[in-house]
Amino acid sequence: MRGKTNGSTTRRLRAVLSTAVAVCAVTAVMPAATAGASGSLTSTVERISVAPDGTQGNGSSTGASITPGGRHVAFTSSATNLGTGAASAADRPYLRDLQTGQTKRVSDYTPLGPVAVSGNGGYVTYPVQWMRNVRVRMEQISSGAAIQANCSAWSCNQSSFSTDGRYLALAILHTQRGYEYQTIEVQDAQTNTTRVVINLPHLAASRPSMSGDARYVAFQDGESKDVFLRDLIGDTMVGPIEGPSVAASLVQLSDDGSKVVYLAGSNTYVYDVATATSQLVANVRGVAIDPTGRHLLYAPAGSTGASTLTLRDLQTGTDEIVSTQPASAGTNAVSTGGHDVVFQSTASDIVPDDTNGTSDLFVRHFS
Repeated sequence: MRGKTNGSTTRRLRAVLSTAVAVCAVTAVMPAATAGASGSLTSTVERISVAPDGTQGNGSSTGASITPGGRHVAFTSSATNLGTGAASAADRPYLRDLQTGQTKRVSDYTPLGPVAVSGNGGYVTYPVQWMRNVRVRMEQISSGAAIQANCSAWSCNQSSFSTDGRYLALAILHTQRGYEYQTIEVQDAQTNTTRVVINLPHLAASRPSMSGDARYVAFQDGESKDVFLRDLIGDTMVGPIEGPSVAASLVQLSDDGSKVVYLAGSNTYVYDVATATSQLVANVRGVAIDPTGRHLLYAPAGSTGASTLTLRDLQTGTDEIVSTQPASAGTNAVSTGGHDVVFQSTASDIVPDDTNGTSDLFVRHFS
């Protein structure tokens, strides 16, 4: 049944694309990194959901995303004392500059999902309710100008930015005369044009993830449980990258477009785009990968919520502990080189004097 499903999926994708499609039928597996190897880096941790004077946030803060350079963090918070902007007890999007320690409230809208930040820290994007639909807002931080992308359902929660904020990858759901389908699109905010990556004849989650230069878009076919990679410059597509026999779900494409992280069963795999091979990281749940594709943030296999977090160097097999307390993180949680990891936790003993009894945001710095 599985082989037949993959075959029909591949034929369907070939039919809808007017390009040459390369299909990776078998994924080679490289040796797993050495589990339990201990790193020797020194680390510090700071709470970043704080007021300008360092006072802890008086509300819950979640959903952080860090830029490759590790300077800016976008997140959602219901705290009223974090930074500039009128006080509100509702969730609002924020952007924190870790270099200056300043936090800016981005808008008065309530995000329905994670807040993403462009690689240069100049733009943020997040889904919002718009009448009966969901749309995605993109805010330019310097000017406060906003662009609103059309989107009709929750699959827009995982929008993906290019480094300069010009391009935005989205999954958009459509219903026309009883026919339901979705398009994965890359929208150009500069020219106000759209390029369709793929049409899928269903509404199952596709989770697009785009490289920083907007060349590559990885996505999952939520119906067939396959992961694909589209090269928009070469006009080709590879997949299913997990091979013919394993159902997979996409985690993230690295910012440089070199690696695709996906889950299959209780394992995590890191697909190398250049060699078309996958490195097995056994019995862990991959959470995010750094922009170079070398450092994998993971939690224990089988965990779905708050758990311990570890950062693995996929080249050396060494592990660095991010949090021994229950914590969670999303994609884009790791800066280049694995130097910074942003996460959220309700634990009260990660930093001293944590007495607000709610979810806070932290950054673990490695050196």
